[in-house]
Amino acid sequence: MITSKELRNKWLKFYEGKGHVNIGAVSLIGDGTTGVMFNVAGMQPLMPYLLGQPHPAGKRLCNVQGCVRTVDIESVGDATHFTFFEMMGNWSLGDYFKKEKTAWSFELLTEVFGLDKDKICSTVFAGNESAPRDDETAELLVGLGIKRENIFYLDKSNNWWELEGTVGTPCGPDNEWFYPLTDKECGREHCDINCPCGRYVEIGNDVYMQYKKTENGYVPLENKNVDTGFGLDRMLAFLNGLTDGYKTDLFSGAIACLEGLSGKKYDDGGEAQKAMRIIADHTRTTVMLIGDVNGILPSNTGAGYILRRLMRRAIRYCRALGVAGSAMQDVAKVFIDEVYGEAYPLLPEKREYILEEIARETERFEATLEKGTKEFEKTLSGIERKNEFMSKQNPGYVKETKIGGKAAFKLYDTYGFPLELTVEMAAERGYTVDEAGFAEAFKEHQEKSHAQVSAGEFKGGLADTSVATTRLHTATHLLNAALKQVLSPDVNQKGSNITPERLRFDFNFARPMTQEEIRTVEDLVNEKIREDIPVVFEEMPYERAREEGVVGVFDSKYGDVVKTYSIGNFSREMCGGPHAARTGELGRFKIVKEQSSSSGVRRIKAILE
Repeated sequence: MITSKELRNKWLKFYEGKGHVNIGAVSLIGDGTTGVMFNVAGMQPLMPYLLGQPHPAGKRLCNVQGCVRTVDIESVGDATHFTFFEMMGNWSLGDYFKKEKTAWSFELLTEVFGLDKDKICSTVFAGNESAPRDDETAELLVGLGIKRENIFYLDKSNNWWELEGTVGTPCGPDNEWFYPLTDKECGREHCDINCPCGRYVEIGNDVYMQYKKTENGYVPLENKNVDTGFGLDRMLAFLNGLTDGYKTDLFSGAIACLEGLSGKKYDDGGEAQKAMRIIADHTRTTVMLIGDVNGILPSNTGAGYILRRLMRRAIRYCRALGVAGSAMQDVAKVFIDEVYGEAYPLLPEKREYILEEIARETERFEATLEKGTKEFEKTLSGIERKNEFMSKQNPGYVKETKIGGKAAFKLYDTYGFPLELTVEMAAERGYTVDEAGFAEAFKEHQEKSHAQVSAGEFKGGLADTSVATTRLHTATHLLNAALKQVLSPDVNQKGSNITPERLRFDFNFARPMTQEEIRTVEDLVNEKIREDIPVVFEEMPYERAREEGVVGVFDSKYGDVVKTYSIGNFSREMCGGPHAARTGELGRFKIVKEQSSSSGVRRIKAILE
């Protein structure tokens, strides 16, 4: 058996022996220049140099680069899909080309990894009206000892690389390497790389960037590049004769941990096996994203939203496996301590931070998940009762199998279920979700708030009802509660003014706040934002609001029934709105100034970043 550590080292040692410099891995988090949230390929960070910019390390480079792809999250759970994986790569920036690269790839596969040259298959570009057939690569492969009948010419969709939608960028044919998982043929007349039986697996490819893309086709490049990519996870499984990627040493410790916690066996298959794969994969990606040099945290926007979605999916499958959500922390320890600590030394340094953030998100979501799942089941029961009743009334009745948009929005608005989670849970039960109806309910919710403002229902110094102003208004509720907790329960709002850019909040307090107090208030507000708490609206009798301690200015003239907004157990105020649906929408809260407003009254100005 070859281990992941051995495979990494063999790759790097081989190419360093060919004059390449190990440039190491860069952050998994996109820097904004590539238009994607995460690095999705080993060559992606090198794009400026492939386009002509000189690399400080020279013209021959190699590394093992972590990547994150989340376009097919729902596919994770089978034997081959992962959201985090590593690409072993090497590059020539205008240096060597096809002759050297085909020879080195062949040498690596046969002499380092011990593959039989008579079983190696390869694909090359078949040519089209814009670029010729790649006979040069094919002849080089034959010269190395690969059987001519094992070389296949495929079209542009299979053996050509270019950046779609661009002009003036490098492009060219690629050479893909294949090998059979077994010597046993499936019985079809031609059991080769094109056979649907899956006997042959692609183990890597070499891209030859020898053309420049123009508006009228392709022209030869003066400086030609080579871009090689071999997936470490896939190669590791292949070299160990495995068809299940979760059987390698990358996952064996995590799976053993989950078996111990659940009392179930991975090899028994079924839903338990699927759950273990999802928990293991999503926890690994979580560790890598939080522990990255540009580490992120779960949130409701951007890359943080993808991370939150992965974590909450893992937590849900912990419940399905019959283990506590804290199992994520146990699995995370395995990845940090036993698997990736040496290759990614920042992970051990950030170990406690990573585990704390996983624990925080787990605690935040588990209560929400329990309540939301009950509401989800109640929704399905309602549909099933309706189907049963209508079927009795009309034998030809077509049963409803779609969860309505308003019901899905309630799960989001009240219980914090992202639409994707509702869709996935529904699919597991044979239902779909009215996603267009969800969008309409969301829009209706926003328009209702705006209409209430136009009717004069909202007070409190709001300049408008834009999304930015609404979020800042919600932040004033958190700020008010935080001030009461940090300074004194007797602190009360004395006025406010909110624009799309900032909030201004006046409150009674006899002295300037200290820097420590300001920082503590900021931290407390941001903690409640990270917890992504639903903002719950309720109408109640005025006297009941007073008795239950709802915050409000009770010497004002209220009607018999008042509107209240609650943010968990942290804040409960009488208010007209508008408010964000959840605190996670707010962003990062920052106090920019604390000053005197008048005698005995202080003023805070704050923003959301």
